[in-house]
Amino acid sequence: MKLTSKLRKKDKNGQIAAAAAAGAMVAGPAGAAVGGLLGSFYEGEARGRVFVDVSYMPIPNVPRNNKKYKVKGGLEGVNWGELYERQIQRTRMDREQSNEEDNGNETNNNGSSSSISSNPYLGGNDLEFCCFVTHDKTGCSCGIYRSLEKKMIAISFRGTCELVDLVTDASIVQEAWVEGEDIENDGAVKVHVGFRKSLNSISRKLKELILASVAPGDSITDYDLIVTGHSLGGALSTLFTADVGEYGIDAGRALPQMEKSEPWWSSLASNFFNNDIKPEDTTPPRPKSLKMYNYGSPRVGNKEFTKKFDSLIGNGIDEAYRIVNGQDVVARLPRTVNALGLVSIGYEHCGPTVLISVPDAEADGDNESDENLAANQGDKQMPLLWIEGQSEGECPVRDGTALRSPLAQGSLLGDIVSAVKENQGANTDVVKASTEKAKGEDYLEKGDMLSKLSTAVKGRLETFTASDLASVVGIDKQFLARESKIIQSVFSGEAFSHHM
Repeated sequence: MKLTSKLRKKDKNGQIAAAAAAGAMVAGPAGAAVGGLLGSFYEGEARGRVFVDVSYMPIPNVPRNNKKYKVKGGLEGVNWGELYERQIQRTRMDREQSNEEDNGNETNNNGSSSSISSNPYLGGNDLEFCCFVTHDKTGCSCGIYRSLEKKMIAISFRGTCELVDLVTDASIVQEAWVEGEDIENDGAVKVHVGFRKSLNSISRKLKELILASVAPGDSITDYDLIVTGHSLGGALSTLFTADVGEYGIDAGRALPQMEKSEPWWSSLASNFFNNDIKPEDTTPPRPKSLKMYNYGSPRVGNKEFTKKFDSLIGNGIDEAYRIVNGQDVVARLPRTVNALGLVSIGYEHCGPTVLISVPDAEADGDNESDENLAANQGDKQMPLLWIEGQSEGECPVRDGTALRSPLAQGSLLGDIVSAVKENQGANTDVVKASTEKAKGEDYLEKGDMLSKLSTAVKGRLETFTASDLASVVGIDKQFLARESKIIQSVFSGEAFSHHM
């Protein structure tokens, strides 16, 4: 190695004298003084080479004894790790009991029960925490976990917990999903500006670390990628999943952009591997499978973004579910329409909803009153677990439309009109039959029909509620009941407690 520096000279008398003599010849006594001063500072050039004999000691290949990762949680007073272990123990006990009851079940190649051989741990026996990516200014944070045994990588976005996160949540302005596109164009795909800015601050580094999290010699194409998050983290997980689902893990940029991105392997080559590395396939790689499960996520984009996301399910995204507490108000924000459905803000849900409901009887302690309340609201009691696309009915978390025909089925006028039509149909049958009957019998038949009509209308009016009054002017009963319940939960504080 060529030397680039040297020690300071201790004896400079010779060079000072030579410099003073040279200065005196040029400018007399003054030159001698300047030359001597400069001579005292001069250190000379570094010369020579040094040879180093380096020998490397191989690292012994010993078994790894990593401690098992314990699941943690972010809420004080809730030990999610302990709850998770209890669920694992319960699963094992159920499997053992099932095996004892069915001794004739088929066995796998090793001769043991297939139900017992499966690992109850979702992350395998070697689940480990890899790293935590965070941005100081935006507050965006994400943890990376992996299981080499199951070839699985999981990333979890942190929810709202700092003041900067509240600023991110509060903004409802939208910007283009693909940076550089004109949002004024019809059909432009737009997303929440705060969510996109937050994720954009760590997205590229996060992709690099995901690609580097696989075992030596493995490829990300051999690994399942699971994306999750709660609240703000749920919104970020939706955006990240949409990016990877459409474009793959493009580590050459942050979020989608019109400008051409750098080669996806460039940062990996300089940070983790040999600089000369270049893959044969320059297309951004995709994981073996991509699945997203978020919790209490707000809405992240407009109708066009929702269409794009839903079109990727089964075509880039293997599975995506939005798990929501039925009484969580945050999952219904930002709103698509106002209370009367007259102003569109342009936010829609992404992916199918999984609704977890709290039994009203358990909350209020009055079964009969809650059943009457559900009946008065014109809606059936929601099951404890409702899955959009698999369970009956429309998703109650979606806004739908606030306006409905006053004559629609279920409204006050609609039910009365239906009763009149039924009576007219029956009356027509009476007229046809009256040609073969006496006049007296005919009058009795018509009177009976009018009596039934009067009874039907009277019965419907006896169940009259405030929501029926709204239906007369064309406001949907179920929409009004749902909005009223949300407003009540906000003022009581239950909406935010259910969100947590």
